[in-house]
Amino acid sequence: MPPINPGNPPLTRPLTAEQAWRATAERAERCVLFFDFDGTLAPVRDDPTKVEPAPKALAAISALTDVVQRVAIVSARPVEFLQNRFAGLDGVDLYGLYGLEHLHASGETITEAAALPFVPTMAELSDRARAELPAGALVEYKRLSVALHYRTAPHLAEEIERWGRIQADRLGLRVQVGRMVLELKPPVDRDKGMVIGEAVRSAGCAWYFGDDVSDIKAFAALRAREAADPDFFGVCVAVANPETGDDVSTAADLTIESPEALGDFLTEAVHRLT
Repeated sequence: MPPINPGNPPLTRPLTAEQAWRATAERAERCVLFFDFDGTLAPVRDDPTKVEPAPKALAAISALTDVVQRVAIVSARPVEFLQNRFAGLDGVDLYGLYGLEHLHASGETITEAAALPFVPTMAELSDRARAELPAGALVEYKRLSVALHYRTAPHLAEEIERWGRIQADRLGLRVQVGRMVLELKPPVDRDKGMVIGEAVRSAGCAWYFGDDVSDIKAFAALRAREAADPDFFGVCVAVANPETGDDVSTAADLTIESPEALGDFLTEAVHRLT
């Protein structure tokens, strides 16, 4: 692996948290911190509409916006949902629906033009799902996607996933599998890996914190940037998630036990970087 802290002995994997924050402090003004939302900054709940960020994590993010170049949330949630959860935080960019929407600090929400024709499709699909899926399925309509949750009814997983894939074939949609959920979204090339790959082009350092299989693409984007530029320093952090096995933690440099523990980790990071 090429050196990732020029002027000092090269860091090698695996990294310790102390090594990672020390290297980050050297380039904090060029560092971007990216966070997934559900399961990372916020504990997963049975009702997705009731999910809120862990208080310590929220407070630490607020402090970190004054320390690093940029903080961004990259989530399957719509931007509007994220705005409500991070209201009052200046300097936080929001990427919603895997990047189909984005809102840069103090700007306006921008939607990928190729996804807009699918708004009526998603509304129709949401109504159909509520009418045809059995009791216990939770249908989350997101304007540009529809998520079919079975967290409270895991015995329905096979039926819900089969129904969702049939609808995806019928409507020409893509399927995104997550934690006890199957999501249908437009056939537009946009995912977390693409978001991160674009966002770090001019950065000298970046961290990505995630817990689900969709976050592995974001990890891969940091690895690719690091391979292309020896001066770039990237850190991949998994938040432990028993529902997806070891795939995410295996792909990461560091693993944090829970969103609450991440709040403690980030609070310590504020002290290390200031």
